[in-house]
Amino acid sequence: MNIVLLEPEIPYNTGNIGRTCVTTGSSLHVIKPLGFKLDEKSVKRAGLDYWDQLDIHIYDDFKDFMDKNNNPKVFMGTTKAKQRYDQASYNQNAFIMFGKESAGIPEELLLQHQEECIRIPMATGTRSLNLSNAVAIVLYEALRQNDFLELESEGQLHRYKW
Repeated sequence: MNIVLLEPEIPYNTGNIGRTCVTTGSSLHVIKPLGFKLDEKSVKRAGLDYWDQLDIHIYDDFKDFMDKNNNPKVFMGTTKAKQRYDQASYNQNAFIMFGKESAGIPEELLLQHQEECIRIPMATGTRSLNLSNAVAIVLYEALRQNDFLELESEGQLHRYKW
């Protein structure tokens, strides 16, 4: 799976998302400009000791991202979509993009990808979920649809056996 962050602004969110990517075997694609430096302590602190294991790709802009990935189908997480995230069909190499925390994905870009826009249902009158939470919700649905790929299927107790 591939998570794409368009112009992220908050280092803790990107750190948390990086950690989620490592634990799910997903790649993280980050499109500039960023609201922070990727080497900031806050990014790495949120990503814990997983940051050095992260498969991360950095792009100058959306066009650079599309060009370097052969114009993939990109699901776009937005509160404005008609389609719920669980109604989309994700393949094993799906690209799922989320916009910056303060504004989301620009509407001009959403209009160019209307069929790929997805949303997470929320209570009326609420604005949005935290970015790292939204990424986790949609990513795990995509993984579920693909039988969780090669992720560990059973947890182990520390001191006891099941």
